[in-house]
Amino acid sequence: MRTIYICEDTVTGIFSAIYDAWKAGEDAGRCGIGLRGQMEQELFCSYTEVEESEKKAEAVERMILKHLGEKAYWDIYHALLSHDAGKGTAILGAMLEARRIPDSTRIMEHLSHPMVEKVFELSRNVGGEAHVLKGFVRFRELANGILYSEITPKNRVLTCLAPHFADRLPVENWMIYDKTHREIVLHEKKKRWILLTGEEPDVEWISRLSENEEEFSELWRGFCRTISIASRENPRCQRQHLPLWYRKNMVEFDERSEG
Repeated sequence: MRTIYICEDTVTGIFSAIYDAWKAGEDAGRCGIGLRGQMEQELFCSYTEVEESEKKAEAVERMILKHLGEKAYWDIYHALLSHDAGKGTAILGAMLEARRIPDSTRIMEHLSHPMVEKVFELSRNVGGEAHVLKGFVRFRELANGILYSEITPKNRVLTCLAPHFADRLPVENWMIYDKTHREIVLHEKKKRWILLTGEEPDVEWISRLSENEEEFSELWRGFCRTISIASRENPRCQRQHLPLWYRKNMVEFDERSEG
């Protein structure tokens, strides 16, 4: 009988499920992690609800850093941010496999193991999306002076983006809203950023732009239109450098303000 540990799709939730499975002495292939609301019932499986806690999550985090090393930890952390519903089972499988090899710190080199390979692929996918968004994120200055950006990523990449923009804009008040996952990163100038989950910004509040923002946005769009040469447009090449997925959050393609 295979045991499925059911938890929320959060770092704390999945680490808590890993804690329970590890404590129960589960073997690879006889256990898995199901994300609440993202799983289907399977035959010949028993289901266990996970009691989530920061204490459990911190214990798993310490264990990974101690026995698997910092590099494996970051691969696992990035995999946790993936939108893939099988990420919990893959991470648990990779950790169980690490017990079978002489040097557990080299677990991410064992790509012949399907669970390790999946963790590696998920981590690379999340890291790739975060890297791309560092170039595509666009801020608007609101009437109150706060810099606001809205993104619709496939993965939960806000915690990957926040350190980058905190380093670039340390003396600015800014926020990035992940519309897909209803999460917000807030940064107050000269302070550390914080992450809010299950939150949405006030629509009326974010629609009020500063006068400078409206002026410069129109100037920028006008510049883009002016330098464009119709006879040399190549939509296919443009999509390779600027995928359609990211354009809906960029001021250059915002049709609401087009004249």
